[in-house]
Amino acid sequence: MENNPVKTLYQGGSGEIIEKKSRFIANVEKIETEEDALVFIAKMKKQYWDARHNCYAFVAGKNHNLQRCSDDGEPNGTAGRPMLDVLLREDIHNLVVVVTRYFGGTLLGTGGLVRAYQKAVQEGLSNSIIIEKIQGRNLKINTDYNGIGKIQYLLAKQQITIMDTIYTDKVTTEVMVPIEKLEVLQQDITENTNGTAHFEIGELVEFASINGKVLVFPEVSANHYM
Repeated sequence: MENNPVKTLYQGGSGEIIEKKSRFIANVEKIETEEDALVFIAKMKKQYWDARHNCYAFVAGKNHNLQRCSDDGEPNGTAGRPMLDVLLREDIHNLVVVVTRYFGGTLLGTGGLVRAYQKAVQEGLSNSIIIEKIQGRNLKINTDYNGIGKIQYLLAKQQITIMDTIYTDKVTTEVMVPIEKLEVLQQDITENTNGTAHFEIGELVEFASINGKVLVFPEVSANHYM
C-alpha cells in the first residue's frame, strides 16, 4: 500500500546571513491556508517596519496547489521566486517564509540577490523543525508476560517505537504502525506468541517520529491531501 511521507513544518524558526553588509533575516512559520500566510507576512512587516524589503514565499496543499511569492521591491525575480524554489525543491508542505533585508550600502547584483535570498531561506529552514508525516494506525498489543520479550524484539526489528507499556495481570504495549506494515506485523506477532497476543486497532491517523518520540495528528488533514 502506498504511504508516501509528507514533509511539513512542526516548529518554525529563524536565521540570518550577512552579504556585503546587507542583513537577510528569514522567519519561517507553518500554515494551513493562504489567510494564515498573509497574517504572518503582515506580522513580519510590522515587526520589521524599518527594513527596505520583506520578501516572502509560501506553499500549501499535498501537491503544493497553493503557491505565492513576492519580491517586495527587489528587482523582478531576484527574491520571491528563488525563495519559493527552495521550498519546492525541499518538498516541504504548508509553510511560509519571510526574508527581511536591511540594505548595507553595496549592490549585490541580480545573481547575488538570488543567492542571498535562497541562502537565507535555507538558514531559516535549518533552524526549524521539519517532520515527515505518514499514515498509520494505533495498535494496542495485549499479551502475557511470556510473550512481551518476543513482541519487543519484533517491534525493534521493524523499527517501530513503543509509545507506552502497561503492566497489570497482562502486558499492554501501544505503538503507532505505518499502514503498510500493520498486517505483516500482526501476523509475525501472532506466529511468535502462538496466537496468545490480542490486538486493538485504532483509526487512521497521521503521525511522525522526532527524537524518539511519536507525534500523533488525530485526523488526516484535508489540507495536506488537496
